[in-house]
Amino acid sequence: MTLRRRLLIAAACAFAASMPAAAQISFTTAIDLALKNSPRVQGAQAEIDRARAALDQTKDVYVPSLSIGSGLGYTYGFPFGAPSLFNVSSQSLLFDQSQKNYVRAARAGLESANHHLSQIREEVMGDAATTYITLDADLERIGAAREESGFADSLTQIVEQRLGAGQDTQMELTRSQLTAANLRLRKIQLEDDADNQRDHLSRLIGLPFNDITTIHSSIPMLKDFDGTPPKETVLPESIRAAYSDAEAKQQSAFGDDRKIFRPQIGLGIQYSRLASFNNYQDYYRAGSFTNYNNLQVGLQFTLPIFDMTKRAKARESLADARRSLHDADQARSQFFEGRHKLNNAVRELQARAEVASLQRELAQNQVDVVRVQAQTNAGAAPVTPKDEQNAHIQERARYLDYLDADLQLRQTEIDLLRLNGNLESWLKSTTLEKENLPTR
Repeated sequence: MTLRRRLLIAAACAFAASMPAAAQISFTTAIDLALKNSPRVQGAQAEIDRARAALDQTKDVYVPSLSIGSGLGYTYGFPFGAPSLFNVSSQSLLFDQSQKNYVRAARAGLESANHHLSQIREEVMGDAATTYITLDADLERIGAAREESGFADSLTQIVEQRLGAGQDTQMELTRSQLTAANLRLRKIQLEDDADNQRDHLSRLIGLPFNDITTIHSSIPMLKDFDGTPPKETVLPESIRAAYSDAEAKQQSAFGDDRKIFRPQIGLGIQYSRLASFNNYQDYYRAGSFTNYNNLQVGLQFTLPIFDMTKRAKARESLADARRSLHDADQARSQFFEGRHKLNNAVRELQARAEVASLQRELAQNQVDVVRVQAQTNAGAAPVTPKDEQNAHIQERARYLDYLDADLQLRQTEIDLLRLNGNLESWLKSTTLEKENLPTR
């Protein structure tokens, strides 16, 4: 092998290594990677951990605490206190009526965090699913737009030839050039949108591929939409989280309000080993310090009677709880109104997709008719190459309209599934259906 050939092979390998990596990602893989990579999901999981720790904190006040210390020292003159070699102390709460409400508030906060996590998961899955479907549709639309642009360029060339032969006008050439320019613009817009969708999907799934492509066969079919709105008793995770949060604030307000005229009882235990090297024997009766072990057990009973600060705090907490409840009611009303509109939008988009499909089929039939007439010279007027290119352009345009309508329908159906809280169950059901398919 000559030196020149070796250099060419090395240069080709280096060029191939520098090319951006391409990756085909299936629909379900993209959803799983988006959930694992999402900072929002990880943050919501951390919020659950925080809420669980807060619940444990409200219950652990009843568990005795344990501490070890020392109070060594020397006294000159009359001694105050008793210096100890070491001491062991324990404290715990025995009874506090407000604490029961705080435990309930923390438990409601944990429920709110769980609902919030489910909401975030569905939003991330909906975002990933919509982005994947949009990218897949963009790739298909780019192919159709390229074909349409090719037909427009051919039409421009035919019109130029006809203009040179005196069979067409300059206005007709300008019109064909304008058509070709508009189609090139649309193709560029689709390519830019596909690039944006690919970049967004790459950030969602956390894979640094510069040329992510979809697998069209991996996209599951959406179930038939019957147009029946779900019952208003079915609430999404976001509204459930809002009501759980309002319940948590309500219980906290109850706890703050019961801080007055409610007893609080605590338990304290302390053992000390007293020091024997101080001057206690000079001031206390002889024999008083022959036993240097000291044990103290006591109950602390507190009955708050008058505290304006706690009263004001209770009023503040109760007002905040009422506001949270009203906000949840308002969000619930807005949700039902938005879902009703989206439910109707799906019906309209279904009809629009059907119309676009029939228009595309009609345009395809027109192409077949023009092709047959061009081959057989049938018909009242002869079919020219110009007419054939126009028919192809119209067919591709109707096909792009159909793809646009179908994409809008699928995006809206996914949004409706997410609002109804059925997106994750639909994804799991489609995954199970694919796993249970018989192998060939």
